[in-house]
Amino acid sequence: MYAGDVADRFDVTRSAISQHLGVLTEVGLVSAEQQGRQRLYRIEPSGIARLQAEIASFWTDELDELVRDADRLADARRTPTAQESP
Repeated sequence: MYAGDVADRFDVTRSAISQHLGVLTEVGLVSAEQQGRQRLYRIEPSGIARLQAEIASFWTDELDELVRDADRLADARRTPTAQESP
């Protein structure tokens, strides 16, 4: 899409959209091709794949930690404390 077409889909300034597209280009999520006075932006599948892998890794690690915490909490509740022992 052209930058103007992207901007038309949002309630922010074209300048803000341009800045966001610049960041997305810098990190490899989109590519930009100058066509006259306009820039044509395309999604970069390899960049999106890297992002998806990073998100999947993050959530996997975070969810694993959550399970470990829940198991520790459950074990603590099942184990009587010194005050509760006869």
